[in-house]
Amino acid sequence: MLTAHNGAGMSLATTVVLLFCVATGVALLSRPLRIPYTVGLVAVGLALGAMRAISVPHLTKELLYAAFLPGLLFEAAFHLDARRFWNNKLTILSLSVPGVILAIGFTAGTLVAASRELQLPAGFGWAPALVFGAVVSATDPVSVVALFKTLGAPARLRFVIEGESLVNDGTSIVFYAIAVGIAMGSAFSAARAAIEFVRVVGVGVLVGAAVGFAISTVIARLNEPVIEITLTVIAAYGSFILAEQFRVSGVLATVTAGMLCGSYGAPRGMSPATRIAVESFWGYFAYALNSIVFLLIGLQVRVTSLIESWEPIAVAYVVMTLARTIVVFLVTGLLRRTRERVPWSWGLILTWGGLRGALSMVLALALSDDFPSRPLVVRATFGVVILSILVNGLTAGPLLRLLGLAGIANGEAGYARE
Repeated sequence: MLTAHNGAGMSLATTVVLLFCVATGVALLSRPLRIPYTVGLVAVGLALGAMRAISVPHLTKELLYAAFLPGLLFEAAFHLDARRFWNNKLTILSLSVPGVILAIGFTAGTLVAASRELQLPAGFGWAPALVFGAVVSATDPVSVVALFKTLGAPARLRFVIEGESLVNDGTSIVFYAIAVGIAMGSAFSAARAAIEFVRVVGVGVLVGAAVGFAISTVIARLNEPVIEITLTVIAAYGSFILAEQFRVSGVLATVTAGMLCGSYGAPRGMSPATRIAVESFWGYFAYALNSIVFLLIGLQVRVTSLIESWEPIAVAYVVMTLARTIVVFLVTGLLRRTRERVPWSWGLILTWGGLRGALSMVLALALSDDFPSRPLVVRATFGVVILSILVNGLTAGPLLRLLGLAGIANGEAGYARE
């Protein structure tokens, strides 16, 4: 099975081994160079892609959904404490639902106005701007969260960033489908869109809850670490596949299943030895998946095409960052009088730590060839993803130190530091 060949004649087995060799080299160098591991992977991927040194499979929606996304989502959700999620529900859900809608609308409107004002040769019309806004609304904080753990950032801050990312991955896909439909001329009804959103999100959560509860029940009757690890893999990928079959959110199904298995199934049904084995498995599995996917992000991009489109990419990056800033400070401002209040300094980190990643890229690539201005949307998406990973990822650590948020990992509430 591993003898399949890619377009350049290199076997899949050889490609995988080479990617892991590169990832290992980056891991060894990233610490002494004091750069986030995933940022190093993307930078090396860009260099290798420019040299065409490794021929790899294209990062498609099918590949991301089949191989990477369920495993990464489940591992993060498995370690996400359900009690802490509930305690931060207003912050996470506000950023992930109304915050995403506001970001899409602001991004689209500002891009259209900026394109006209600056008279860009490749400017955004309403259709591509709306879809672009939906494409880049999902955040991917993997590199930032890993860096924050190393620097000892407040635990609650890390939790909010990671929790928001898990939820808005699901909601952004729903809004993306609605935006594409509008752009392609489908009749739009706010009521119908709201009903569809509730259906896709609600049924997705129910599917994930059913799978997570069923797997947790079976785990509680066993004391076989290998089988229990296998059952968690079934929960991760099975919940995603089942939800997609029902045409609902596979992302939210997997997140729900992961939270149930981690917060309900594991403490009630796993022995201490089994839990260590399960967490060790998922820790390495997520590391391996992240290593490959961030390398593929770099290898997927052709730097020359980004340079040719630098003007719309620069405008799109600034607009995307501005939209994120407005959303974060609006949400945190509204929560100031609640028990979930967030210090203003945290708002800066939430803004700057909202990196974009593989999901944004594959959503852009999934657009049909007849979509208006598809090449512009794809190049702009690739450009802002690379800029957010390299620029935001490299400067998040210094910003954390500047704000005095490094070295206070036990600052659970974090209300005292403004």
